[in-house]
Formats: sequence, C-alpha cells, structure tokens
Amino acid sequence: MIKLLRSNYDLRVLFFAQVVSFMGDWFVFVAITGMVKDATDSEFLVSLAYVAFTLPAFLASPLAGSLVDRFDRRRLVIAVSLLQSIAAVGFLTASANHVWPLFVFQGCISALAAIVKPAIDAGVPNLARNPDELRVATVLFGSTWGVMLAVGAALGGIFSETFGRTASFIADAITFVIAAGLLALIRRPMQQARTEAHRAIRPLSDMGEAIRYARKDKAVLALLASKGTFAIGSGTVSQLPVLATAVYGWKDGGTGLLFGVRGVGTALGPLIAARFTRGNLSKVLRICGLAGIAFSVCYLAAAWSPVIFVAAAFIGLAHLGGGAQWTLSTYGLQLRTPDYIRGRVMAGDYAILTLTLSVSAMCAGLLSEVVGVRWTITTFAAVAFFTGCAYLVLTRNVVSSIDAEAQAIAD
Repeated sequence: MIKLLRSNYDLRVLFFAQVVSFMGDWFVFVAITGMVKDATDSEFLVSLAYVAFTLPAFLASPLAGSLVDRFDRRRLVIAVSLLQSIAAVGFLTASANHVWPLFVFQGCISALAAIVKPAIDAGVPNLARNPDELRVATVLFGSTWGVMLAVGAALGGIFSETFGRTASFIADAITFVIAAGLLALIRRPMQQARTEAHRAIRPLSDMGEAIRYARKDKAVLALLASKGTFAIGSGTVSQLPVLATAVYGWKDGGTGLLFGVRGVGTALGPLIAARFTRGNLSKVLRICGLAGIAFSVCYLAAAWSPVIFVAAAFIGLAHLGGGAQWTLSTYGLQLRTPDYIRGRVMAGDYAILTLTLSVSAMCAGLLSEVVGVRWTITTFAAVAFFTGCAYLVLTRNVVSSIDAEAQAIAD
C-alpha cells in the first residue's frame, strides 16, 4: 500500500483528501449524538441522529448517480465538498434547547455525500494503472474509512469533552475545505471521455438503466444485495452511544471508544479478507455472507458484556466482518461494471445501504425505548445471523456461475 501511495500521485492525493474528510465526519458524529442525548435523553432521537447520516443519502442517490456518470467527477466532488463545508457551519446554530439544526444540516451533508462516495468509488478504477493497483487501492480506501472512524471517533470524544462541541463543528467545516483543496490537485481524469450527447440528467431513467443492467448480470445483483443484507442487522450501530452512556455510564469518551474500535475492525477487515480473494468474485460473495454471521455473533456477545472494554473488544471483532463485506462488495462492483454506468451502480449500492441502515436504525431506536438497548442489540444480532445464512444459500448458483466463467476463461 505504501508503494502504491508513493508511485501513484493521483491516488495519493485522493487518499489524503479522504483521510481529512472522514476525520471531520467522525469528530462531529460524537458531538451530535452527545448533544442530542444530553438535550432529550431519548434513545429514539439518538437513533434519529444516526439516521440523519444515512437516509438523506438514499433520497439523493438517483440524482447522484446521474451526476457522477455525466460530469467530471473530480470537479463534482470539489464543488460538493465546499457545499458540505457551508452546511457544517450550520451546526453552530444548534443549542441544548434547540437541537433540530443538527438533524437538518447533517441531512444536507449526508445528501451531498451521496455524490461523493459513488464518484470516488467509480473514479478509482480510472486512477489505478493496472488490476493490482485497483485491488490494493480499494482495500486501502476501505481501510481508510475504518481507520478514520477509529481515530476520528476516539479523538472526537476527547476533543469534544476538552474543547466543547462547538469546536468539533468548526473542525468539521474546515476538513471539507481542506479536502476540496487536495482534490483540486488530482491531474488525471476520474472518468473515461464523455460525449455531449450523453450529458442530459434523467435521474429516474438513468437509475432504471442501472437496475436493468444489474438484473442481467446476476453477479452485480448479488453484490448490490450484499450491503443491504448486511445492513438489515446494523441498526445495532445506532445504539452504541446509548450502550456507552445508559449501560456503562460513560459520556462522549465512551461513545468515541465504541465507535473507535468499530473503526479498527473496519480498517483491518479488508486487509485480512483481501488476502483470500485476489480478484476472485466467487470468494468475494462467500466472504460477504460469512461476514454477516460473524457480525451477529460478536454483537450478541458485546450486548451482554460486563464492562465497556469487553464490549469494545467484541464490537471491534464484529466489524472485522463489516469492513470486509463493505470493501469487498465495492471491489466486486468495480471489477464487474463498465465505466459508463459505474457511477449509477455505485449510487444504487449506496442507496440500498443507506435506506436499509436508516430503517434498521429507526426500528432499533423504537425498540430500545421499549425493551432497552441490550435486548435491542440481541434482536438485531439475531436478524443479522439469519440474513447472513440466507445470503449464502441464495447466492450459491451465482457463485457456481462465476466459477464456471473463470474456468472457461482459463481453458
């Protein structure tokens, strides 16, 4: 990975832009959930804060896919990053008695993120110079999200308690500006040449084209279903601030700890899983199913751990699977889809994920109000276990078909 960053200038710049942006995101997440919990003491509203990080992205995804496939991806992401910085300034209008701006402005940032992630995921294959660079770059970028979640959440909790939540909001706005400046340094195009005749924006029609493409290619359909299947049980993540504060009696530092170890697992998962795939799509699909099962078992153990540090260890292990699943499914789509439609496929992938996460998080918040956070996590862990098993069963024919394709090519 270090060799890749040294030798490929454009991927190096994109990498550092993501590092800065992700750091700011998780700085502000700890501050937002802490502020909402202190002001309302509501498990549901804490979950709703998490939903503000996901649901708007789903709503914006059809338009995002069209934009990513029609326009210069680098310029698009620069403009979006600057708009996100302006939205982050809006956090400063919130107060203990006035928390609704947190939901509104985070929703704006999340909606804009629906453009950023597909643009980067679709653009990386054009910045990579060969298949090996693509594989390494995808693992690196997936791990970066986890590392910055770990570092950003942990430091964000400490920073928020030391300097205050207002300082966290200002830091978030600054990170978007720095990220935009770094993106401006990228020299190579993040997309293949486009013709003017194909620049019309038709969100629903364009997304419909991506859906038809996925229906024809069962491997793409299985990869798209992967994140959604995994996310069904991931409402548990929205309850980590509640687990830290209501069960273990910690404040923002406890939330930062649990999200930090989640990030460590997410960072290490792709590194471990990539050693077993090496561009093999059938192995990618198998690992995606097994990841959901591992996730569920570890979260069940975390829910009933006697102290926060034991819970943190199991959460880290759970997200080894989560990180592997997230990154490998993205890598599979990068390998399988052509550039002209890749942005829309990536946007669809993100839409499925964010919608499922949002519904799962809201349900977890409502259930937590009734039965408590530990039984809520137990319930969703059980759901994750069964969906992981179902995914493995339902994709058996797809895996066999991919293996047959690979054998035919080898012969």
